[in-house]
Amino acid sequence: MTQATQEPKALAPLMLAALGVVFGDIGTSPLYAFKEAFAGSHGLPLSEANVLATLSALFWAVTLIISFKYVFIVLRFDNEGEGGALALASLAQRSARTGVRRRVAAVTAAGVFAAAMFYGDAVITPAISVLSAVEGIAVVTPTLEHWVEPITIVILVLLFCVQRTGTAVVGRFFGPITIVWFAVLALLGASSIAQTPEVLRALNPAYAISFAIDTPGQAFLLLGAVFLALTGGEALYADMGHFGRRPVRLAWYFIVSPALLINYFGQGALVLRASEAVSNPFFMLAPEDWRLPLVALATMATVIASQATISGAFSITAQATRLGYLPRLRQLHTSDTERGQVYIPAVNWMMLVAVVVLVLEFDTSSELAAAYGIAVSGDMIITTLLMLFITTMSQRRLKTLLLAVLGVFLVVEMLFFASNLTKFMAGGWLPMLLGGALFTMLTTWKQGTALITRERRRINIPMADFIGGPPPDVPRVPGTAIYLTSDTETVPSALFHNLKHFKVLHERVFFLHVMIEDVPRVPDIDRIEVHKLGGEHYTVEARYGFREEPDIPKALAALADLGLELEPMSTTYFVARATVVEGQGDDLQSWRRALFGWMMRQSEGPANYFHLPPNQVVELGTQISL
Repeated sequence: MTQATQEPKALAPLMLAALGVVFGDIGTSPLYAFKEAFAGSHGLPLSEANVLATLSALFWAVTLIISFKYVFIVLRFDNEGEGGALALASLAQRSARTGVRRRVAAVTAAGVFAAAMFYGDAVITPAISVLSAVEGIAVVTPTLEHWVEPITIVILVLLFCVQRTGTAVVGRFFGPITIVWFAVLALLGASSIAQTPEVLRALNPAYAISFAIDTPGQAFLLLGAVFLALTGGEALYADMGHFGRRPVRLAWYFIVSPALLINYFGQGALVLRASEAVSNPFFMLAPEDWRLPLVALATMATVIASQATISGAFSITAQATRLGYLPRLRQLHTSDTERGQVYIPAVNWMMLVAVVVLVLEFDTSSELAAAYGIAVSGDMIITTLLMLFITTMSQRRLKTLLLAVLGVFLVVEMLFFASNLTKFMAGGWLPMLLGGALFTMLTTWKQGTALITRERRRINIPMADFIGGPPPDVPRVPGTAIYLTSDTETVPSALFHNLKHFKVLHERVFFLHVMIEDVPRVPDIDRIEVHKLGGEHYTVEARYGFREEPDIPKALAALADLGLELEPMSTTYFVARATVVEGQGDDLQSWRRALFGWMMRQSEGPANYFHLPPNQVVELGTQISL
């Protein structure tokens, strides 16, 4: 069978899974986006002109920002298949030419800040999405309104509990539900449009342009509601690594975008016919007997909407760890084919706590809508700035045209951001505060680890000097010592601390370096590579695939075939765990030093990460002065 015939079969399940993960966030925006234009804190008076202007703005915003910018352009800016602000920042670093390195620090900081802002969006999306759906219960049966919060929290807890099964499994389960959801969106919208077809006049951008010229103040405030239809574009890009560019692109153009736009126009047609429907036009689209099933379907869809940002948060965290902005956290790879599909327990449970707190604090989706938008619009602006930088540094075809298009996007997104800032005191401060706190943590870890690396390089001894020089004047004791090291070219600090504390060396010493390869699993025959350094000193490289959890004792059992059998009772693993103490310099402020020390204590220790037997591990503390 040829590759050409295999590809469509592989593409279909990826599109299905992408529907269940990538588009959940933006796919549920019809629940609240159009409603907020008229019922929100800055709602417009209901009139035919305002409805047509709102629909025109919605249509062209989705078309230009999502269909053209994100799906057509931004998905091309991947970093080895990964998407998101950190991936773009990494691309910017690599594309920078000599002479512009000074700008790279600012570009990188912008990418890190966008990633931090994404977390703000990632905790608001589950809260607002599920709340907006469960509130449909009050439309059907107003007496059940007091059950909205408890039901929402139960649903969210269940959602976060199933994350461990993996993005692909969740996507395959959610994908068919999402297809039904988008089909219902289109059917409800088309039925309403058929009754009031004149609403299609809003396809003409002149309605939005005239509204902006005639009433610039109201148009500026309207942008805040219109922007709610765009939230999810940043999650779409961040989730690209889970499924690849093509399945995401095809699913958007042929399924998601048509269904969303038809439903928006259907809601507009409804309020033109029945003004009382403006309080909740989405659920009013359905006949009364079908509203309760629609609430159930919307609830399932909003659970899926939450999945988009949860998966994106996992992806961003994994990227931040690889790039040195976060400490090592336990990651579980859940797919044999896509390295980007990860589950990070610590992030999962912290997000659950934050989401539940938001639900309890804000009570309704309308209140949460005020907090929504600032983080996302800020993320979008930074994404555009990073692409402008990369394009400027590149030799792309049609470079000038692309720069001009990106410039237009930047102006539009800055208007969206300015409009969302009007909601700052009503709750918009929350994602900004969360993003600022996370930005501080990310940059503190990066700066602190860079200083530790510098300090270690200053005190470390090259392995060649240690092996080739005179042997240390200390006694040798029976047994085997295994020192974990991230750099086989230098002597690990744990060895020096062993000499300092115990004043002995074992008769046989292994320096162990663990490598994670870009394949799901490494065959056992390729697992271990041993090099003799001289005497009874060896370096060992242990290789693992990204889906494997390193089990060092099991891997080292293969040394017996080389005549280097390890006796468990006489083998000791030495690991160094650094602690930060106050130094003479001012490289790190005291409060940052305290934060960095706390983050170091939260990181996954080598003994746990590599499944070392606890009774054979000696952890030696290393004090590093910063």
